Amino acid sequence: MSMIRDLRAVVRPALRRESGRRTYDTARTAGARPTTSSAVVDCAVYRDGRRVDGCPGPAEALRRARAEGGFAWIGLHEPTEREFAGIAEEFGLHPLAVEDAVHAHQRPKLERYDDTLFTVFKTIHYVEHAELTATSEVVETGEVMCFTGADFILTVRHGGQGSLRALRHRLQDDPELLVKGPSAVLHAIADQVVDGYIAVAEAVQCDIDEVEIDVFSAPSKGASRGGDAGRIYQLKREVLEFKRAVTPLMRPMQQLSERPMRLVDPDIQKYFRDVADHLARVHEQVVSFDDLLNSILQANLAQASVAQNEDMRKITSWAAIFAVPTMIAGIYGMNFTHMPELKWKYGYPTVMIVTVLICVGIHRGFKRNGWL
Repeated sequence: MSMIRDLRAVVRPALRRESGRRTYDTARTAGARPTTSSAVVDCAVYRDGRRVDGCPGPAEALRRARAEGGFAWIGLHEPTEREFAGIAEEFGLHPLAVEDAVHAHQRPKLERYDDTLFTVFKTIHYVEHAELTATSEVVETGEVMCFTGADFILTVRHGGQGSLRALRHRLQDDPELLVKGPSAVLHAIADQVVDGYIAVAEAVQCDIDEVEIDVFSAPSKGASRGGDAGRIYQLKREVLEFKRAVTPLMRPMQQLSERPMRLVDPDIQKYFRDVADHLARVHEQVVSFDDLLNSILQANLAQASVAQNEDMRKITSWAAIFAVPTMIAGIYGMNFTHMPELKWKYGYPTVMIVTVLICVGIHRGFKRNGWL
């Protein structure tokens, strides 16, 4: 147990999420001015792998990218239909993809609309908890949607976690990667999402190990296992939520890593293979989590059944023991005149001694057979 807690102390702090503020990072965007939409978190033009000074609005960023070269990267957080309508029209986004991006709650997928790739990622965040209970929330999900074109990438984020601000800063420090264009950003987002899966899988593994130890360890005297089943069911529900984020993403990552695409740089496609490999490993972990929890649940139910059988045997044994004095008391309570040894001086103590001896004999027999 102490080893699991030590591992949790290392893993869980790494999962602390960044705040999803809709503001600009002034240290990175000197001279930036607010855009017309409150949903726009950041907007920039990148040329030769470097960010161009100034922060135009989305329409101006796209115009400059097409006129002067490079690409535009616009980040939005939970835009409304009205806020997104103008941007969608300016960038020529398909109405079906726009509807998915605004309303969220989509499965991870990759779709192509004319000259735009629409990608949906489910972000997973591990929820810190001091102790796993039957009502503990283990993971919470968000979404990142990417519209990738030849000269732009537009990211739409839903949920309070999964911020791309740190990722943007990290990419701006690597112009050799950014020079590859929008597909480099798409890869970086996919890589960050999958890395988040790996970290969450390690933390969930700690919770499963803790439950497994509790289930298979000897219960303390008087302890009940009723709470274990509730914790297992809750953990299983959270693992299924995790699985719904990981499994559907397998096919899009295979397409990005194996199928040549005009909007994906060939050099970047090689990096997608690494992401797909990491995702496959996480998928195997999540599937094994599900199977392991099924086994733990079955073991817990079997233990509960065994405990109930033991209780029933004890109850039956004591009932058999108390049946002897009950029977004798019932016979002598019938008030017949000619009862055996009724008027004998030592009749009462003799009956009591015989009753005790019979009860002790029955008790020893049950004890020897493991019923008591």
